[in-house]
Amino acid sequence: MTLNRSLLSAVAALALAALLPATVPAATKNAAPAATADAPFWTGQPNAASFEKMQRDRLAKARDLISKLAAVSGKRTLDNTLKLYDDALIQLDMAASQSSLMENVHPDSGVRSAAETMSQESSALFTEISLDRRVYDALAAIPLDGLDAPTAHYIKTSLRDFKLSGVDRDDATRKKVKALNDELVIIGQAFQKNISTDKRPMAVDPAELDGLPADYIARKKPGADGKIMVTMDYPDAQPIFTYAKNEALRKRLYMEYNNRAFPSNVQVLDQMIAKRHELAKLLGFANWADYITANKMIGSGRNASDFIDQIVTASTDRAAADLQQLLARKKKDTPDAQVINAWEVQYYMEAVRRTDYNFDQQSIRPYLPYNQVKQGVLDVSAKLFGVTFKQMKDMPVWDPSVEAYEVYEKGKLVGRFYLDMHPRANKYNHAAQFDIRTGLEGRQIPEAALVCNFPGGDASDPGLMEFNDVKTYFHEFGHLLHTMFAGHGKWVGISGIRTEQDFVEAPSQMLEEWMIDPPTLQNFAKHYQTGQPVPAEMVTQMKRANDFGKGLNVRRQMVLARTSLSIYDRDPAQVNVDQTLKDATTKYLPYPYVDGTHFQCAFGHLNGYSAVYYTYMWSLVIAKDMFSKFDKRNLLDPTIAAEYRRAVLAPGASKPAAELVKDFLGRPYGFDSYKAWLNEVN
Repeated sequence: MTLNRSLLSAVAALALAALLPATVPAATKNAAPAATADAPFWTGQPNAASFEKMQRDRLAKARDLISKLAAVSGKRTLDNTLKLYDDALIQLDMAASQSSLMENVHPDSGVRSAAETMSQESSALFTEISLDRRVYDALAAIPLDGLDAPTAHYIKTSLRDFKLSGVDRDDATRKKVKALNDELVIIGQAFQKNISTDKRPMAVDPAELDGLPADYIARKKPGADGKIMVTMDYPDAQPIFTYAKNEALRKRLYMEYNNRAFPSNVQVLDQMIAKRHELAKLLGFANWADYITANKMIGSGRNASDFIDQIVTASTDRAAADLQQLLARKKKDTPDAQVINAWEVQYYMEAVRRTDYNFDQQSIRPYLPYNQVKQGVLDVSAKLFGVTFKQMKDMPVWDPSVEAYEVYEKGKLVGRFYLDMHPRANKYNHAAQFDIRTGLEGRQIPEAALVCNFPGGDASDPGLMEFNDVKTYFHEFGHLLHTMFAGHGKWVGISGIRTEQDFVEAPSQMLEEWMIDPPTLQNFAKHYQTGQPVPAEMVTQMKRANDFGKGLNVRRQMVLARTSLSIYDRDPAQVNVDQTLKDATTKYLPYPYVDGTHFQCAFGHLNGYSAVYYTYMWSLVIAKDMFSKFDKRNLLDPTIAAEYRRAVLAPGASKPAAELVKDFLGRPYGFDSYKAWLNEVN
C-alpha cells in the first residue's frame, strides 16, 4: 500500500495478515483444473450467491485435501504431504484473496456482504489448519536431506509459523486462539468499513477555492445553494491542503480529514488492541509487537523501537533545516510567526518549492494527465523488464471503470492484472495491490489488481495528477511487477510476494526513482493540450523541490511508526491511543499537536500492519541501497534491471529477504545509501 501499498501494503488481506505462511501485502491465490486455471477470475460475472458458492467450494476442496494429508500412512514425502498441503493453500488463499478484493471494491452491497462472509470463513479455515497438530507433525516428518534449497526453506518457515500460530499448545489454548483469531477478523473488517464509508462531505463556498488549480475548480459544480461538496478522498482533499490560500478552509478540512471514522472506530480499535494482546500472551509473548515481529527481518519489538530511534537521530539536522525554511517562508506572510501549524505544512511546503526552488507543482500537472501516466508506467516497466502489456477490453470486470491487462514475455502469457484506479462510493479509499491468484509455474499465471484513487476516469476530466499521485502509481505498480515476476515458483507458499513483511515495500519504493528521472519522465509526460514533452529543466527543478522537506517527512513517518508500535508493545491497560499519538507528534515533529483530532481512527495500517508500520522506512533503507547499483545516467538500461529481477523479484520467498538483497548487491545491505540520500542537498 503505498503510500504505501500498501499496500499493503498492502494491507488488504486483513484476516490473514498475521497467519499466512509468510506475510503478504495484499490478499492471495488459486488452483483450478488445467483447462481453466488461467481463466480470468471474474469470468461469469458472479452475483452474491454465485460468488459465495464459488469460494465455499474452494474451502471445501481445501478441507478435503487436508483430510487426505492427515490420512496418509507410512513415510512422509513431498508428494503425499507437502503437495497436498500446498494444494490446500492454493484453494484457501484464492478464496481469501478474491473475497478480500471484492469486499473492498465491488459496487454491489450484496456482493460486498457475501465477500465479507467468505473472508471470515477463509480466515477461520486457515486458523483451523494452522492449529491442526496432524498437519504440523506431517510436515515435520518430511526428511529435509536431499531437498532443493527453496523447498527446504518452505518447510522450515512453515513449521516456524505453525508454532507461532500455537499449534504446539494444548487443546484448550488452541481453542482460545481460534476464537480470538475469528473475532479479530470481524473487528478488522469493521475497522476498514468505517474508514471506507466515511467520506464526510463538506460544503465549501467556491470563493474559498482561491489558489486551487483551474481544472479542480471546473469539475466542482455548485449545487442549488451555491456550495460545492468536497469529500475526504485524495483527489478532493489533497489539492486543498496544498494550494488553497484560505487558511480557514485548510483548517476546517484538516479537522474533518483527521476525524474520519471517529467516533465509530474508537471502540473498534480498542477492541483490536486488547484482543491482539490477549492472543500474544496466550502464545507466550510479552505483547503483540513481539509476536508480530517474530517472523520479520527485524526480529522483535525492541529492535523495531531501536530502529525508529536510529531514524529519528539520523533525520535530526535535516528536519531542523526544513523547519527553518518553512518558518522563513511563513514570515513573509506573517512576520511574527513562530510556529507552523499542522494544516499549514503542505501549503508552506509548496510555497517554499515555488520561492526557494523556482518550482510550482501546478506547472507540471498539465504534463501528467492520468492516461499518459498510466501508459508511461507500463512503457517504463516493459522496457526495464522485457515484457509486453496488452489491454483486454472484453475481459469481465467488476465495475465499468476497471481495466484488464495481460502480461506477455517472448509471446507467452505470464500474468494478468486489473486497474481499479478512481474513487467511487464504498470503495477502498487508499492505494494498494490486491493479489487474486498466485502463479505457479506450469499450473497457473499470477493475477492481481491495483486499487487506487486517482483523478480522472471521466471523459470530461483529463485527470491531471500531482507529483505524489505519480509517485504512488509507480510504487503500487512495483508491487504488481513483484507479483507477476515472483508468481512462477514451484510452491504457492513461497511463490508471489511472500517475503518477510518488512521487505515487501522495498521493490516498490525503488521503482519510485524512475519517475524523477528526466529522460524517463520525458517519454510520457506530455502536455495534455499541446503534446509537448515536459522540459528536462522542469523535471530537474521538480526533483530538487520535492527533495525539500524529506527530513520532516521522515519524522512524520516516525510518528506513525512509533504510534503503531507503542499501542501494541504494552498492556492495553496502559494504552491511550489519543495520548500515544499526541506524545509521538510532540516528540518527533515541530508543529503543535491539534487537539480534537483522532487520526488513528482512519489509520488503516493499525489493522493490516498493526505494530509494524516501521517497515516502510526499514524497506526504504534497503531500497536506497539496492538502487545504488543502478546506473543513474541511464536508468532505462535493462541490463541491471534484468539482474535485479532475477536476484530479487523472481525468487519470491524462496530464501530470506536479506539473502535476496545480498545476491543482487554482492554484499549485505547497509545504512550508508539511505543516510546519503537523507542528507543530500540539491
